[in-house]
This record gives sequence, C-alpha cells and structure tokens, in this order.
Amino acid sequence: MDGNSTVRIGVLGYGNVGHALVALIGENGDAIAARTGLRLEVARVAVRDLAKRRSGYATFTDEAAAVVVDPEVDLVVEVIGGLHPARELVLAALEAGKPVVTANKELLAACSAELFDAAAKAGVDLLFEAAVAGAIPLMRPLRESLAGDRIIRVLGIVNGTTNFILTRMTESGQSFGDALAEAQQLGYAERDPTADVEGHDAAAKASIIASLAFGVRVVAGDVYRQGITGVSVDDIKMAGRLGYVVKLLAVIDSVDGEVAVRVHPAMVPAAHPLASVRESFNAVFVEGAAAGELMFYGRGAGGRP
Repeated sequence: MDGNSTVRIGVLGYGNVGHALVALIGENGDAIAARTGLRLEVARVAVRDLAKRRSGYATFTDEAAAVVVDPEVDLVVEVIGGLHPARELVLAALEAGKPVVTANKELLAACSAELFDAAAKAGVDLLFEAAVAGAIPLMRPLRESLAGDRIIRVLGIVNGTTNFILTRMTESGQSFGDALAEAQQLGYAERDPTADVEGHDAAAKASIIASLAFGVRVVAGDVYRQGITGVSVDDIKMAGRLGYVVKLLAVIDSVDGEVAVRVHPAMVPAAHPLASVRESFNAVFVEGAAAGELMFYGRGAGGRP
C-alpha cells in the first residue's frame, strides 16, 4: 500500500465525461494512491479530432483501436457512448486481456450478454458503475453487498432530464414544452430529447439494473416503455389533489419467479421518499427480503459525478 504500483489507463473518448475523468485522476491521484496503493496514470486518450487544442499530460491520439491493444495500457475506460465503434473497441480490449470500465448504458443494454461472455472468457473485469445513476454507488451494492439477499423489487428515478421537467411542471405549473426548453437551456436535455422524454434512456438503465439485481439477461427491447410527453399539467394537478406526485419510474419486480421490467409515468404517494426527489437528481429504491427498504440518492448525470 505504498502507492508505487502504477495502473496505466487508456481512455476512449474525451467529451464531457472523459475530460472530467482525466482531470479527476490528476486532482485525486495522491489520495487514490494513499487509499489503494495504486497510482493511476492516464497513458493514452483517444479523441475524434486531434486538431482541437487540449491541455494535459496525456498522449492524445485519433487511433482508438491502437489504444486498446497498446502494451503500455493496463486498463481501458470507454466513455465514447453509443453502440459503434464502442462495441468493437470494448470487445477488442477484453480479448486483449485488458479489464474495461464503461459508462455506456446503451452498449450494455444492447450487448451485455456478448460483452460479459467475452470478459469471462478473457478472465478480466467489465465494470460499469457510472452507466446507471451517475455518481450513485448502485451497481456494486446490487452485485456484492446484497448478493446474500433476495431482491424483491427495485424502482427508481434514473433519468435526470425527465425528473427536472416533471419538477418544473409540478412546482411552477410550466407546460411540458416550456419545462423542456428550460432543461435544454441549462444543459440537462439534448437538442433532440427523444431518448430522455420517450423513456429510452431509462429503459436502458432499467435493463442493466434488472440483469444485475435478478440474475437475468435483459436488453432494452425487453422493457415496457412509456415516456412523459403525454403528461399534462392538469394530470399533475389532479394527482396532487389525490396526494400523489407524478414521476417517471423504472420498475423491476419479481413476480411468481419471473422478472417484469417497465418504465412509465407513475403516481407516487407524496409520503414516499421518491416523491421528494427534485430537479435532475436520481434515486433508486431497493427492497430486499432481509435488508428491507434501501434508497440510493444523488447526482445522476454530469461529467464529474
């Protein structure tokens, strides 16, 4: 535990998340070494455009495929997003015997079986804590801390964009369109918000949670999905009169030995902890047979989280 062992990292992607990761490794390197005995070093960073001016100590390249097989790289971090070329690069890294950390929920939701099989065959780790709920430590508790329990149900708010929109509609009476425009102005929503407001993002995350919590292989296409575009201010007001708050929930249930996974707007009792989750925050409620009810709460998006 002297901090003298070095792990050399190859980062694929240098957008909002990749840039923040490289910065945090630089800022927190000494503390990480003191806690773990491992010194993290960013060895290579694959970018789309080498012409952009960038500061930092890492070696930038536009040859992502070369990074994953570089003998000077011990660990690959994939933060490109999307299916291609992320799938091919992650598979190549695993086949080269390199552990992979990814924040790519779309990739995991579509190709998890193939990726996990490749990791198992190579005898290396495929880790993905940041793929669901941002900074919230959820994946490891489901996989390790609660491995001795029987999970009964998981439900949560796993998309910050829709939660921000519903918060504005609930608290300020804004229309869906006005709330979406504000979310886009603040950077919470993309120019094309379809993946968020139609529930695709939450469905991808729900499939990952279901696979981990219940030991079944679920892809995003298996998830029943309904977005929030049909929710009106009148709906939200009526729910409020009845003592409920409208939230877009991901719900994973164990029913008679089967697993049901769905994403849709739901009326949450005002007294339930999920009802008080506001703005762009995420929260996941886990019910275990022995542990009872647990809630994980925090920032679900953003580079540094």
